[in-house]
Amino acid sequence: MERIIFHIDVNSAYLSWSALKLLKENPDSVDIRTIPSIVGGNRETRHGIVLAKSLSAKKMYHIQTAEPVANALKKCPSLVIVPPDHQLYSQYSKKFIGFLKTLTPEIEQVSIDECYLDYTRISDRFPSPEAGAAYIREYILEHFGFTVNVGISSNKVLAKMASDFEKPNKTHTLFPYEIREKMWRLPISNLFMAGHASVAVLKKLEINTIGDLAQADPQILSLHLKSHGKMLWEYANGIDNSPLESEPAQAKGIGNSNTLSHDLQTAQEAY
Repeated sequence: MERIIFHIDVNSAYLSWSALKLLKENPDSVDIRTIPSIVGGNRETRHGIVLAKSLSAKKMYHIQTAEPVANALKKCPSLVIVPPDHQLYSQYSKKFIGFLKTLTPEIEQVSIDECYLDYTRISDRFPSPEAGAAYIREYILEHFGFTVNVGISSNKVLAKMASDFEKPNKTHTLFPYEIREKMWRLPISNLFMAGHASVAVLKKLEINTIGDLAQADPQILSLHLKSHGKMLWEYANGIDNSPLESEPAQAKGIGNSNTLSHDLQTAQEAY
């Protein structure tokens, strides 16, 4: 049987898990998932960034993950801000991954709220991959109270791309024969691992969609973006032979940053 990989991603994990805690403490309170809200930062000091946002915060006010809280407040002054609770998030993450490991040990956890699962060895338990994904989504919602998206494909990159299609609580497939229809029409910025700098270079080359990239000359891409250009070309064409690594890899680096309490206007202030 062809290898089948699931990418399972918790929808707005921090926000969902904080919402469940608040509803447990006060069942009559408003579910912050249903109103413009974020997790992260501090309203008074303006410190911090957006760690997670509600669907309405994204659609109505264009608030993005990782933008400064100060920017988010400018877009929506009435925004509800909930402080992060990393101990709580760790508890929910363990429940999430723990349940999936009752299905198969073949799981690669890539963050606190997402993982890859090799469906191939458990395929005989379900009528189809879509049925297996539906079981996972329904179990998590019924037993834990939050939703996930499941992307299904024959490799990790395409499964990841599929899970990022319409949200929340959805299953999407993106097999190689579906790439042209479902993926090539998307803007180049939607491609996995295409960061701001790479996208800027590609747009200068008049590469605006994933399809444009897939049909570009890989040698020209390598000339401008080195090995990263070749990798992006492979991803645009659905090429990814990376194995699913159930043993966690050692971290390659650790980052640390701080958001200032007010805008800096001069070089001297920054110094």
